[in-house]
Amino acid sequence: MYYAIISEDVEDSQPLRSSARPAHIARLKALRDEGRLLVAGPHPALDTPEPGEAGFTGSLVIAEFDSLESAQAWADADPYVDAGVYQQVTVKPFKAVLP
Repeated sequence: MYYAIISEDVEDSQPLRSSARPAHIARLKALRDEGRLLVAGPHPALDTPEPGEAGFTGSLVIAEFDSLESAQAWADADPYVDAGVYQQVTVKPFKAVLP
């Protein structure tokens, strides 16, 4: 089943994001390579794909896991969590309907 991992950043998270980004992206690529990643990306702080110094306010990952518990464990082990990027992470079941 798919699960949505919805993360909210702390204020001024850009320096923290930068330091942990390579490890964060490597985990997402592993999900992709396993065929389990539906979509992943950050929420720009401004209404533009490249927000510059404004940075990002959070992230969304939708991926396939065996259970809510395994999705939560994966989310808890995110390098952005360890780096203090996220102030809150919510994991919910997700049902893909379209396209």
